[in-house]
Formats: sequence, C-alpha cells, structure tokens
Amino acid sequence: MGQPVRKEHEIFTYADYLSWPGDENWELIEGVPFDMSPAPSPYHQEISMNLSFELLRRIKEKKGKCKVYAAPFDVRLPEKNQPDEKTLNVVQPDISVICNPDKIDDKGCKGAPELIIEIVSPATAKKDLKYKLQLYEKHGVPEYWIVLPEERTVQVYRLDEKKTYDRGDVYFQDDTIPLKLENAVLEINLESVF
Repeated sequence: MGQPVRKEHEIFTYADYLSWPGDENWELIEGVPFDMSPAPSPYHQEISMNLSFELLRRIKEKKGKCKVYAAPFDVRLPEKNQPDEKTLNVVQPDISVICNPDKIDDKGCKGAPELIIEIVSPATAKKDLKYKLQLYEKHGVPEYWIVLPEERTVQVYRLDEKKTYDRGDVYFQDDTIPLKLENAVLEINLESVF
C-alpha cells in the first residue's frame, strides 16, 4: 500500500497498519497515523538504554516477573471487546513494562502495560505530551513517564482512584523515582539515566 495518505475524516485501523511497508514505523492514535521518523538521536538512545537497564536490574533484584520492552514494540490499545483488526490505537512507546504475560503475543502487547515511558524529541513533543497522555489515561496505563532529555527531568503521571492521571510529579537528574510493580517498590535513580 505504501505510506498512509489521510483524507479528511478517514480513520485507519490495525488491519490497515499491518498492510503498510515493514521498513517504516508508524503509530495510530484514535485512527490517525503518525510517522515515527526520523530515527532518535544518540542521546535519546542512551537514555532509553540506561532506563531499560535500570528497570531490568531493579525488577530482577526484587525477583519480579515483569518484562521490559524497548521500541520498536507494538502496544495495541483496543476498546473493550474490540477485535485486533478494528483497533484504532497502536503505539510504539520508547519503553514498556508489562507484568501480565497474558497481554503478550507474537504481535507485541494487547492492553495497557503497567508502565509506559516516552522520551520526548522536538518532533514528538506534542504527540507525547498531549495525545499520548490522553490515550494512556483513557486506556488505564497505571504510570506514564515523560522524559525531557534537554531538561534532564522526568514527568511522572499516575492513575488516581478515579482512574485519571494526577497532576504529575517532576523528578530531576539527582532524584530517585519510586515505582510500584508486582507489590514491590522499585527505585530508579536518574543519575544513572542522564
């Protein structure tokens, strides 16, 4: 098919997404395609690798069973009882932590991960700070971390008892972020990340 060309009011589904060329990375948010290029900067990749390593290390220390996945890794966020081919939301977070093995299949993850981390670049800022924040809240992602590399900060959103994101906490380069997974609290030291 080639890359998607969106006509006004046209909505794409996961079935469309699967027909696009494999050498291109796309995301769908409410049926709207977003091109994932250009490739991330080296600093973006360093932060992603450091965060992934820290998460894996802390999970293993606590003998946890959660899995850590780095992009490209498809996370499908269907509406309740919606079949895959009709799903309008397919994202590739920079990092996903999934503790429920039933959500993992050969296509990636179906359903909300326990943690999603996006590392903001100038090309993705609006998508990460607005559209994905709303999407992850709507689909019940318990924690959403937005990493701002230039500021060396992480904005952490956690679902509250009303299933909405709180106002968010800001963590700086010399802070430690607490993360509750599998009834254990992990501490991620940001000094080792930036």
